[in-house]
Amino acid sequence: MNKPKARIVVLISGSGSNLQAMIDCQQANALGGEIVAVISNRPAVKGLERADAAGIEALCLDHKGFADRETFDQALQAKIDEYQPDLVVLAGFMRILTPAFTEHYLGRMINIHPSLLPKHQGLNTHQRAIDAGDAQHGATVHFVTAELDGGPAIVQVAVDIEADDSAESLAKKVQYQEHYMFPIAVQWFCEGRLRLHKENKNHVSLFNGEPLPISGRLIKAR
Repeated sequence: MNKPKARIVVLISGSGSNLQAMIDCQQANALGGEIVAVISNRPAVKGLERADAAGIEALCLDHKGFADRETFDQALQAKIDEYQPDLVVLAGFMRILTPAFTEHYLGRMINIHPSLLPKHQGLNTHQRAIDAGDAQHGATVHFVTAELDGGPAIVQVAVDIEADDSAESLAKKVQYQEHYMFPIAVQWFCEGRLRLHKENKNHVSLFNGEPLPISGRLIKAR
């Protein structure tokens, strides 16, 4: 008897280009799981159109309709849980999540961040990498914890920063790698190769039962 596919809920706030990369992999039977719903906190975004075009349930829960962050997160959690997901994927979801929300999905929620974490947490990472004189920049997929962009890393891809790079050109190079690496991390999780493990008071990412380094598993840029 075949094992049921892992159920995935994807959260977005905008165009959903990383979502599209996952949809493409799913349609090629290369994602390891099934995206059962896409939820946006902003109405009428391109990502919802992408989900709808792929036959995936797409819905908006507009954060502006809630009194505060806690109330929104509670409503979002209730909506997500209706789909009984094995994995929640933050694909350009531009919200700071409450500790209660991150705790509820601890070990089954992942995010992608456009920097080589732990470098450049937060916003404007491309310009900050240039301003810092970094030789390389990139993206990191990591487990989500209560610490903003601070959960254990899963996978990283690095690109060289050229002398003529601007924040815009660097962003394009990094996003190209994101579309390659994010589905890989999702597949690892869905195949049971990846999990979050608590060691003393800290969490670490395990890949095939072995702890990953602080930067996660480095894969070659495509």
